[in-house]
Amino acid sequence: MLNVITLVGRLTRDPELRRTNSGTSVGAFTIAVDDSRKGPNGEKQTLFMDCTVFGAQADTLTKFFRKGNLIAISGRLVSRKYTNSQGVNVTAYSVNVDRLEFVESAAKMNGAAAEMPMDTGFSSQVNNVSEKQNLDSIDVTDDDLPF
Repeated sequence: MLNVITLVGRLTRDPELRRTNSGTSVGAFTIAVDDSRKGPNGEKQTLFMDCTVFGAQADTLTKFFRKGNLIAISGRLVSRKYTNSQGVNVTAYSVNVDRLEFVESAAKMNGAAAEMPMDTGFSSQVNNVSEKQNLDSIDVTDDDLPF
C-alpha cells in the first residue's frame, strides 16, 4: 500500500502558524491546483487542497511564503469523516506535508526567498530545474490566478 501525493499550486492565502501544547509548530495553508480535466462547459477546473505541515518546515513556510506564491508539496493524503450541522455525513480530504519546495525565484516572491538561509533543509534541485526549464520566463497575469 502506498499513500503519496505530490502537488504544485499557488497559496490561496498567507499560511497560518500555530503551536501545539508541547511547542511543535503547525502550519496550515491551502493551495489551488489546476485540474487537467475541463468542466462540462470547457472551463478550467481548480482543486483547492487544505494542507498541514509540522516542525521546522512550518516555521519556514510561514516566514517565506505568502498568498499567490507557487509551491511544490509532497506528503500523504488524509481523510476525516464528520457529521455537519445539517446532519449530513461529510468526508474531508487534506494533505499532511512531508516536504515543501520553493518553485519561484526570489524576485517573484518579493525577495523573501533571498533571505532564506541555505540550511533549512530545502533542496537546491528546484532552482536547477527552474533554470533548465526557464520557468522564470513564464508570464502569469492576475486573470490566471484562481483567487
